[in-house]
This record gives sequence, C-alpha cells and structure tokens, in this order.
Amino acid sequence: MTLPLDSSKIAAARLWAVSRFPYLASALFSSTVIAQPECRTAAIDRAWNIHADPSIVESLTVEDLGRLLIHLAGHVLRDHAERAEALRIEAGGGRATWNRASDAEINDDLARDDCIPRVAPDVPRDLGCDDGNLAEAYFHQASDGPRHWDCGSGCDGCERPWDNPNGMGNQQAQLLRLGVAADIQRHHAQHPGTVPGGWVRWAESLRPSRVDWRRVLAAEIRRSVASVAGNVDYTYRRPSRRAGSVPKVILPAMHRPIPNVAVVCDTSGSMHEELLARALAEVEGLLARGGLRQTQVRVLAVDTNVHAVRRVSRASQVELAGGGGTNMGVGIAAAAALHPRPSVIVVLTDGFTPWPDKSPKAVRVIVGLLTQPIIPTDRFALPTWARIVRIEPEVSFAG
Repeated sequence: MTLPLDSSKIAAARLWAVSRFPYLASALFSSTVIAQPECRTAAIDRAWNIHADPSIVESLTVEDLGRLLIHLAGHVLRDHAERAEALRIEAGGGRATWNRASDAEINDDLARDDCIPRVAPDVPRDLGCDDGNLAEAYFHQASDGPRHWDCGSGCDGCERPWDNPNGMGNQQAQLLRLGVAADIQRHHAQHPGTVPGGWVRWAESLRPSRVDWRRVLAAEIRRSVASVAGNVDYTYRRPSRRAGSVPKVILPAMHRPIPNVAVVCDTSGSMHEELLARALAEVEGLLARGGLRQTQVRVLAVDTNVHAVRRVSRASQVELAGGGGTNMGVGIAAAAALHPRPSVIVVLTDGFTPWPDKSPKAVRVIVGLLTQPIIPTDRFALPTWARIVRIEPEVSFAG
C-alpha cells in the first residue's frame, strides 16, 4: 500500500527552514512537492518541482526534512544543472561526483547553522578539499567516495523518468534568483555576520553592489580640499590686524592657503571617444561639485608626454591633445611640479598605464578609473598610495 504524502509535515518543514534562513523564503515556498513513490528519494528537477517518495518523507523528522528542503533549494538557486552541462557531465560516474561536489558547495554554508541534511551530508573535507570553493573546484579535486543522495536533474542536469516540465520556466527562475539575491543582500546589510559567506558571494555575483561613484568622487575631492583649506599658519608677508595694540612688536598675520586642484586627463590612444567624453564630463562635474574657484583648477592632457596645461572653468575649455602611449606617472609628476603646487591631483584614466612607486610629497592623489564592461579592472596594477574611484559607465535598458 502506497503511503500518502504528508502535506502537514512538509508545511511544518518549510516553516522550520524559513525560520533558519528567512532570506531563502521565496525559493522555499516556490517549489511544488509531488508524490513520486518510484523515485526512492526526494529530489528537485530543473523546473523546481520536488519529487518525493512518501516513505522517505515519513522517515524524516520535520527538522531533517527542513534541512533537505534548504539543500535542494540551494541546487536550483545556484543553477547547478546548467553549470553541470557547462562541464559536459553526463549519466555515469561523473554525475555522481558532481552531485557530491555541488552538495559540498551548499553544505559548506549550512554547517554553521547545523542545517546540513542527514541524508546528503557531504562537505568539502569528505571530498579531500578545502572549504570555501565552488562545486567545479570540488569536482576536479574530489577523492573517490559514494554518493549519499540523488538530488535530481536540478542538481546535475540529467533528466529523470519522473521529471515534470510543468513548473518554473527559465526566465521566471532567473527573476526568482534575483529576488533571493536581493533578500540576501538586504538581510546581510541589516544583520551583518548572520548570512554565510557563500550565500553573500553568490548574491553579489547576481547583483553586484553599485556604488554611486559621483558621490564618492565628490566626497574625496571635498575631503582633500577641506584638509588643505583647514591648514592655518602664521605669515609675516602682511601685517597683523592687531599690530596697533603693540607698536614695538611685529605680529604675524594668520594665513589660510587656497587649495589648488590639478586634473591629469589621459589622452592616450586607448582612450576612445566615449571615454574622452566621460573624462570631460567628470572635469565639468569636478568644477561644479567641488565648490572650487574657477582659477584654481588646472587640467593637463597627458599620454606619454604632457601636451597641454590649462586653467579651466568649463569642460569645453579642456584641450585633449595626445593620442599616443600612456604614462600617467609623467602627468602626476608634471602636476606636482606646477606653481603654485596643487594640494590634490585627480587622474582620469582607463587604467592602461604604469604608475609611480609612491605618491608625490604633500599631495593627495585620486584616480578616477574609467571602467569598460568588457575589460575587468582587476587586471590593472593600481597604485596602493592613491584613492581609487571606479567610474562606471551609464547603464540603459532597452524595452
């Protein structure tokens, strides 16, 4: 006689799981649980349907079933099926090894909360691997061992006889992943340290944090200018206003230096028209947001040589001469040698340049790195002595 599926236990297990991982709630409640006696497991397919043998559900406690639901949701959220296909994993020994490797990736983030499912207990050390890696690394490094649990086609991409295509489509699944990623980032921001690192990194890979570089750049300029403007010293170049009170004593006056800003604009051959336009826009924004006197901003057009130095009050006055190789160190040195000496140097560049070993003395350097989507900025050896502000391209969405 076939046991009926205990829907009350499944509901209780979901509530238990959500109480442990509230940011996974939308994923945990989006899967349909289907009674499937012939599957002899509780597995998830690519359409986010969970196929469960009622006798398996009966044998598990509410807590163990909740742990398993979290684990299965991890497979489809992290898109292990598509990742398995990218490795060309097919039925056979490779499928079992991938199942263990992807289990270890998920369980690595469940150990701290005592949520590793008893029926699928593989962790990285069981595969002879270090913690904190992805399933692909575990798959290539894993030692031999048995597969404890068949997690279904939602894990390895290989179709099972019981799979049901009527479930969540690819587009709907991706939207759900984005929603869960947003929930993770929100929970991580509100309760730091409560979200496992693997889930935080996964969410960041789907929804990279976007920092408003305009605010960061403006804040850095204001901070640098304020630190100089706040420097007050004595000077004997003009008489003190209080000199009349003591005629026989020469009193110094107070002197507050006016901060100078120099902008080194990369005009090398790698700076195409779009990047040059963005550089000009940043010069304009610098003048407006920094609250600087027009005469106190000088712009240098630099590739491997300094081609032009001009005081500007509008971006249109900048002379973008150059077009050769790139060496922003030449521009920084030239800016530091200006008279009067600038207190802040802002470098606008795409990053394809060598840098000096150290910052010029008594000058703060801010690098506005004009990023491009197709070129990862981690390939650049950026100076550790400068403040780096990544200037992201504008993003538009087509209908």
